[in-house]
Amino acid sequence: MITLYGFGPAFGLPDPSPFVTKAETLLKMAAVPYRTAPGNLRKAPKGKLPYIDDDGAVIADSTFIRWHLETKYGLALDRSLSDPERAVAWAFEKMIEEHLYWAFVHARWVDDANFDRGPRQFFAAVPAPMRPLVIAFVRRSVRRDLHAQGLSRHSADELLRLGTRSIDAVADYLGTKPFFMGDEPTAVDATVFAFMAGALCPQFITPLRTAAERHDNLRGYVGRMAARWFPDYPELVGPRPA
Repeated sequence: MITLYGFGPAFGLPDPSPFVTKAETLLKMAAVPYRTAPGNLRKAPKGKLPYIDDDGAVIADSTFIRWHLETKYGLALDRSLSDPERAVAWAFEKMIEEHLYWAFVHARWVDDANFDRGPRQFFAAVPAPMRPLVIAFVRRSVRRDLHAQGLSRHSADELLRLGTRSIDAVADYLGTKPFFMGDEPTAVDATVFAFMAGALCPQFITPLRTAAERHDNLRGYVGRMAARWFPDYPELVGPRPA
């Protein structure tokens, strides 16, 4: 059986990491038996979560997990897509993962109020005398990563404009389609669902959440995806507009 290593449910989401949620969605789409387990970043093969252990084969990174499922288990979600459609799906996936993701990280980890609403609880197991030092160290590391990536070099208004443009692009392309590429789910839906569920998460009060909430089609889309693969998460399933 496959073991998926992640952080565990939080904030009404299957996992606070959209990459872990993406991987779990792909496992559900592949209809293969799996279980989830808490991961350890220090022991993770690439120092990040998620990763899977498939009978001794350790696969790190959600995209490589997808390709493993396609190769070993015949997952063929994109079989109905043309080559240009696959290119569009890949471009949106990487826009979300390599650009929009960092705007969400900034909103949750740099903003003090949102940090207190969410990420602070990740440190509950750290001994109290050490906790402030560990929190300060990790937040400095996150800020350093954001600066290296580039988004945190922008003003708050500029960062919001960039993040909002990406959210609007996702909503515009989704349009009235049931799923991102058409009438049936494809692999990109695992990414779009994971990140849009995070964007709409009521745990955090951010302009990016407001930008996502303006799009009824995104709210309905998250509800449809959750009803199909995560029905045990009522915060995601609904009620939402169709």
